[in-house]
Amino acid sequence: MGAIIRLLIGLPGAAVVTLFLFLFMKAMITGDTRLEEEKAAVKIDITAQLQDTNLSNLNQDFKRPTLDTPPPPPPAVTDPSNRPALNGVQAAVPQINANLNIGTGFNPDRDAQPLVRIPPQYPERCMGRAQASETVFVEFDVTPDGTVTNVRVIDSTNSCLNSAAVRSVERWKYQPKIVDNEAQSRRGVQTAITFQLAE
Repeated sequence: MGAIIRLLIGLPGAAVVTLFLFLFMKAMITGDTRLEEEKAAVKIDITAQLQDTNLSNLNQDFKRPTLDTPPPPPPAVTDPSNRPALNGVQAAVPQINANLNIGTGFNPDRDAQPLVRIPPQYPERCMGRAQASETVFVEFDVTPDGTVTNVRVIDSTNSCLNSAAVRSVERWKYQPKIVDNEAQSRRGVQTAITFQLAE
């Protein structure tokens, strides 16, 4: 019931307010409130003045430009003795009679060469009593297929690092020793492995 009363009172009130606003806007639009600049407006004429031109005078004064004469073509050579010979230069191949001596220093054999050297991991259990730099001296054999076997520790500055050095050297790969074009095993390869503590 209250909604109907509000609708009956609100609808005529809204119509009165809307009518008042429209009349107010009409009075503002139609009122004589021009500015001084609008009264003294600038007059702009956009029609162009066309002038007739006499085409007969233009045709009489026109002169064609004179073009430069092109250069004459180069003279044609008709003398057959002026052509180069096409048979080329002929020379004999020199004969080299040299007795080459490569000496006794040339040897196709080679010793075992390292291919892959994996650095060792510093064991955490050894870090507490280790110095900044420790060295482990190892000796091992290289098989004909390039793998490392029989790894043994010769000397060490810290025995705690021995097993880490052996595990690292066991993963190394070598080019095998070559004797008379055949891969041979190489025994007694020695190397020093240095362990550095990171600061």
